[in-house]
Amino acid sequence: MSERVYLFDTTLRDGAQTQGVDFSVADKAAIAEALDRIGIDYIEGGWPGANPTDDQFFASLPKLTKARFTAFGMTRRPGRSADNDPGLSAILNTAARTVCMVGKTWDFHVDVALEIDRDENVAMISDSIAQANKRLDEAMFDCEHFFDGYKANPQYALRCAKAAYDAGARWVVLCDTNGGTLPHEIAAIVGEVVKHIPGSHLGIHCHNDTENAVANSLAAVHAGVRQVQGTINGLGERCGNANIVALIPNLMLKMGYDTGIKREDLEHLTHLSRLLDDRLHLTSNRSAAYVGERAFAHKGGLHVSAVEKDPRTYEHIEPAIVGNARHIVVSDQAGKSNILARFREIGLEIDPNAPEVPKLLDLIKQRESEGYAYDGASASFELLARRMLHTVTDFFELHSFRVITERRYNARGDLITQSEATVKLGVGEERMMTVGEGNGPVNALDGALRQALIPHYPSLAGMALVDYKVRILNPRGGTAAITRVMIECLDEAGMRWSCIGVSSNVIDASFNALYDSIAYKLFRDGVKSEQRKSGPVLRALG
Repeated sequence: MSERVYLFDTTLRDGAQTQGVDFSVADKAAIAEALDRIGIDYIEGGWPGANPTDDQFFASLPKLTKARFTAFGMTRRPGRSADNDPGLSAILNTAARTVCMVGKTWDFHVDVALEIDRDENVAMISDSIAQANKRLDEAMFDCEHFFDGYKANPQYALRCAKAAYDAGARWVVLCDTNGGTLPHEIAAIVGEVVKHIPGSHLGIHCHNDTENAVANSLAAVHAGVRQVQGTINGLGERCGNANIVALIPNLMLKMGYDTGIKREDLEHLTHLSRLLDDRLHLTSNRSAAYVGERAFAHKGGLHVSAVEKDPRTYEHIEPAIVGNARHIVVSDQAGKSNILARFREIGLEIDPNAPEVPKLLDLIKQRESEGYAYDGASASFELLARRMLHTVTDFFELHSFRVITERRYNARGDLITQSEATVKLGVGEERMMTVGEGNGPVNALDGALRQALIPHYPSLAGMALVDYKVRILNPRGGTAAITRVMIECLDEAGMRWSCIGVSSNVIDASFNALYDSIAYKLFRDGVKSEQRKSGPVLRALG
């Protein structure tokens, strides 16, 4: 049986330090659920008490099936007891049953930054871990700047790490905080640390400032650590963190470790990578190892003929193992395995040779060229597939809508902006017109649609729009640019789903996403579709 290595994802905390990245609560919930689905052991959700977003997230954590939510924070402050430190209490009083605390292990920082006695710093570590163990299921300690500290004063750095272990830390995590250590140094230092702390209680946390975060993490595992920390796509401050999307297949496929992730769940890796980019409106790295569009791309000539004879010639693994696909530029089969994998995800069983598969693939390629991105909008993808397979039809027929936005001074002299939406639609044989008001055009349109639909579909009353994102796809187009809208919804049962719309008109794009959001809710509730009497439904079906 292969040895177990535990995976700790810190995208929602350390990844949030990336310049230009700002997670919403809905983002955090969606990413946490995706990480849990693939089988990550620990998900660090953020720092309770540090900002309103993290406070709100920890106040209502999504339900996970495997991963352990972890709160992050500092050890107690100097001069305070562990029982009487507000910062420590904030991270111990959440719904998370696991906590990771950071503390200094470099004597230079203790002397210059904290300006406290070195013995007091050791006591802060020990007291905080002991207090956490009284209150929670697991406590772990991040040894900040451990490798710099070890190079400067190995005895003191080890003393700090040992204090955490002796106080009951489940994991003592060795951090290459400024990313300046190289793999051979990591291996040598970890080799010394495991003589004092068992590798079964050691973790590694690397930054990528020398482009060695993944290599350093793997070197640490080879030297004995059994927990690895990283972020999706290497997100993180400065040059980023160790990329957990690359670490997972390296550990499993190349080094033979058991990560707790099932082989069939490894197929979701590419989807996980692209989901993060879609939620953050980032352009995916097409050359990313394992999951990039170019990772298994071949552009003709001798490479293609060699690959067609034996893929192992230029491919180190079968692309489908990680949810990616071989892409030969002249082939119309590129991406077929992706489509079939996504079908399996949504519970659709279909013959791989069915004529609908290449049709759907062609449609998705066309949509993506127009700006659609389905990795972050799985509900829209499922509806698109089911419509083509005729397993879902339309729940209502929209004849027209009009949205008006007015900016004016109210009776109190305050400048306000208010939107009004009028919709004309039909459900079955009934035709109706409703008007809704809101604090924005999408809110008004949503209100008008629900006003008409809830009498026919009462379950829509329990659906809430929790996130709305707009991305400009061609900035040079100015105010006439193509826009992509993503809407995320939540219902009373806790189900979340995301839908997408694209148009040169932001309101039209918003309606397309909103239409799918409503349709997906009704489909998942098992509501029977109303048959349309006549006329087209005003949405983009391709």
